[in-house]
Order: sequence, then C-alpha cells, then structure tokens
Amino acid sequence: VQLQASGGGLVQAGASLRLFCAASGRTLSSRIMGWFRQAPGKEREFVAAIMWSGGSTYYADSVKGRFTISRDTAKNTVYLQMNSLKPEDTAVYYCAASSVPYGVSLEATYDYWGKGTQVTVSS
Repeated sequence: VQLQASGGGLVQAGASLRLFCAASGRTLSSRIMGWFRQAPGKEREFVAAIMWSGGSTYYADSVKGRFTISRDTAKNTVYLQMNSLKPEDTAVYYCAASSVPYGVSLEATYDYWGKGTQVTVSS
C-alpha cells in the first residue's frame, strides 16, 4: 500500500484546511486509515482514524469537535477536515494504514505510512 498525503499549508489561527491521503496498491488489505502528526521537538501523536469498512471514526481529545475524518472508498482517499485551527496544530501530518481493526491510536498498529504534509498555523 502506498500513501500520498497532501493539502497542507500556512494559515492563520481560526482558518480551515483539508488534508488528503490517496491510497494505492493493495488497499483492500487496509482496515484502518489514520492521521498522526509530529510537531517540532515532540513525539508523533495520534490525531484521528476511520475504519475503512463501516466508517467508524476516532479522534484525539485535542482535535475532537474541530477535525473530521472521512473516506471515499471509490477513490481510495481519506480526508481530514481541520477547522478552527490553532497554532498548537502546527505539525507535519502523516496518514497511515493498518491491516488490523484495533489499536487505532497506536503507531505500532499501522503497517504503512505516507510522507508527511506540513501544516503551519500562525497566531
């Protein structure tokens, strides 16, 4: 499975951005699609995840109510709609795919990772 993340950019606090993660290859083996982020000097952290089948969603407390994850199975694409962005949301955002249907917030769950896309929120 190959993952390509895009959609990052530089925005002001309060603005919105939509991230895209296009999956190709053996996508039928993917059970969970997730987004993680890594800010400078910090460890990578879980942001959101969605079950490829059924569409159940999961969020980190820090983004709940502001971010929405969704997927388009026909396009093999996962989206992360980010609203009311804050400077603390500044990070490199990574999409990831897992072949198992559990442990959605754990990095070790995910088998495949895309290159990140930078999101910068200015105050």
